[in-house]
Amino acid sequence: MSSLNRIAILDGFWQDNPQDDVKLLKTIVENVDFYESTTPDQVAEHAKGAQMIVVNKVKIGVAEMDALPELKYVGVAATGYNVVDLTEARKRGIVVTNVPAYSTDSVAQTVFAFILEHAMHVAAHSEAIRNGAWERCPHFTFKLTPLQELANKTIGIVGLGRIGQAVAKIANAFGMNVLANSRSLKDDLPEYIQQVELDTLLKNADIVTLHCPLTDKTNKLIDAKKLALMKPTAILVNTSRGPVVDEQALADALNNQVIAGAGIDTLSVEPPTNGNPLIKAKNCLVTPHLAWATAEAKARLVSVIVDNIRAFIAGSPINVVN
Repeated sequence: MSSLNRIAILDGFWQDNPQDDVKLLKTIVENVDFYESTTPDQVAEHAKGAQMIVVNKVKIGVAEMDALPELKYVGVAATGYNVVDLTEARKRGIVVTNVPAYSTDSVAQTVFAFILEHAMHVAAHSEAIRNGAWERCPHFTFKLTPLQELANKTIGIVGLGRIGQAVAKIANAFGMNVLANSRSLKDDLPEYIQQVELDTLLKNADIVTLHCPLTDKTNKLIDAKKLALMKPTAILVNTSRGPVVDEQALADALNNQVIAGAGIDTLSVEPPTNGNPLIKAKNCLVTPHLAWATAEAKARLVSVIVDNIRAFIAGSPINVVN
């Protein structure tokens, strides 16, 4: 595979130290082209002559493959790889790899950042104090809204992969009851995880957190009917993929107090369009798809990307998804 002498990083905006990363890649690939971002009509230009490309959110489908006849390898800089047409890549003999498990702890702690904010409303109280509320208070303390303990609450985890199980472990440490639903029954789970049907989970959980991949079956998995099953005091957390939730249905459920709150890290369109109903929905915390992006997770991501490329060049590809 000595002809593999050019790689293009098409959307490396997320990298904390891109110059160092490029320097590292140049120890195994002669030519490295780096771009912070690439629009669909720039793919052919930015990846011209490259046998290998690395993408995060740049879509690589039939048209892009047609425009890149030398393409042999697509490294997806993420765990999810739905940006690549795997069927077409397989037909053309293009190897596609991903980076599994690099952000498990990062995503799991983001789930609890949402949960704890809804339980204790730390940010709202801090902002009130900045605006003088404590100085005006006649007592030593005040609260803007009822606060809650997590102990003895029930968390419902939809999707029992690495992240789902990491969330379950943290929930157990908080003294929570753990319900879980997966595509198939899992063996050898900790005894504190109770596997149940999805509707049973939704009806009984105080917190529902989503950790399933985006597929035809999970697209809008959480719709108006599913939201109506949840407790009016429950919150929904989504750190998986935006389209797993029917966004308009969730906004309606929040605004009409069908459920109490939500924590959303991913949207169906990113960045969001001006009219996304969740941005201003009642009691909806929204973060810009950052659950994966701790410094430690990014370092692991880069390390595995380099390992994937090195293995492909050596003729023994790893983390292949097609």
